[in-house]
Amino acid sequence: MFSHVTIGSGDPDKAAAFYDAVLAALGIPVFFKAPGLASYGTATGPKVFVLKPFNGEVHVPGNGGHVAFLAPDRASVDVFHAKALAMGGSDEGAPGLRPHYHPNYYGAYVRDPEGNKLQAVCHSSKG
Repeated sequence: MFSHVTIGSGDPDKAAAFYDAVLAALGIPVFFKAPGLASYGTATGPKVFVLKPFNGEVHVPGNGGHVAFLAPDRASVDVFHAKALAMGGSDEGAPGLRPHYHPNYYGAYVRDPEGNKLQAVCHSSKG
């Protein structure tokens, strides 16, 4: 569906600790890191990049958008949410079913320490 997603950060090296933990909970590996850049995913699959804005301006989180990561199961959604809070993120919606989207929609919403909104979601009926 997509090639990559870029998430802005004022300090990507510091943000990497948060993303290392929460994305590992979903089975998303570190792809590579360089000073001022952290990336996750695989060479041939979709990727996530965490870096400073290209225009050199101060990073500000967007309003109304978020990145939703597929979780392999509901337990991974729970771990993603718990890791995010443990790593300094904030709760934007505890793990649970959201049947108003569809009967098996199980998700959780968080904000990273810089205010970017993230979600983990499992669409399977299996727990």
